[in-house]
Amino acid sequence: MTTERWALNGDLNVARIGYGAMKLTGWPKGERPGRETALAVLRRAVELGVNHIDTSHYYSRDGVAANELIREALSPYPDDLVIVTKVGALVEGSDLALPAHEMTGLTPDGLRRGVEANLRSLGVDRLDVVNLRMGDLDRSQTGLAGPLETLLALREEGLIRHLGVSNVTAAEVEQARTIAPIACVQNLYNLARRDDDPLVDSCARAGIAYVPFFPVGGFQPLTTARLDAVAARHGATVPQVALAWLLARSPNILLIPGTGSPAHLEENVAAGTLKLTAEDLADLG
Repeated sequence: MTTERWALNGDLNVARIGYGAMKLTGWPKGERPGRETALAVLRRAVELGVNHIDTSHYYSRDGVAANELIREALSPYPDDLVIVTKVGALVEGSDLALPAHEMTGLTPDGLRRGVEANLRSLGVDRLDVVNLRMGDLDRSQTGLAGPLETLLALREEGLIRHLGVSNVTAAEVEQARTIAPIACVQNLYNLARRDDDPLVDSCARAGIAYVPFFPVGGFQPLTTARLDAVAARHGATVPQVALAWLLARSPNILLIPGTGSPAHLEENVAAGTLKLTAEDLADLG
């Protein structure tokens, strides 16, 4: 595990390698581990020094829910554990096929229900960080301001500690910062998908964490000859190199790789000790 840390909004001190809980449920598609394996993965992650877990109440399939697994495995929670969840455009499975302006998860009622569902399933009185996840379609018809103001009101009620945004543009991040303090931005970003390069840097200047989802490619794993060559030089795996590149890219990048395998978890955490050389970074571009 890397010893490097980041303070979310200045007060939640997290290790730069965290854990994403989505794969524990196989949501929205894919295999999932058995229940005992899932619980063991969560407990082992904490033993390895992970204190940042990314989840959501909509990570649930066929009766297996990430939040309930987290609660069973880790409650009563360690004092330094930070659980980051999300609400918004993907709050309900039916929302996936709808244009953004019809997504019930982005309505005031949908956002409140999402926050309350996360509180209930995690067994907490206040959520550490809630990311507002914007939709993929019709962004001009559903702005960020209204939903974020709803979450700000829920924060003022004491239900949320810090706010973040997800699946957003640079302009939306700037808009969000005029409405509320933003602790983190969670977007698609990895070695092969670098459209957010300017946003990573602007977030770093502003003291905002940048949390890439699909850090090793997601449903389309990263595969390039350059990655293979660097991995071979270090006796590492390609995913480890991809994670190490992200850590080297900017100090505000926090990783949340997910897995349902204890062995794979160990590999992901070990990526924090992989130090890429200037030659490696030049080869990776």
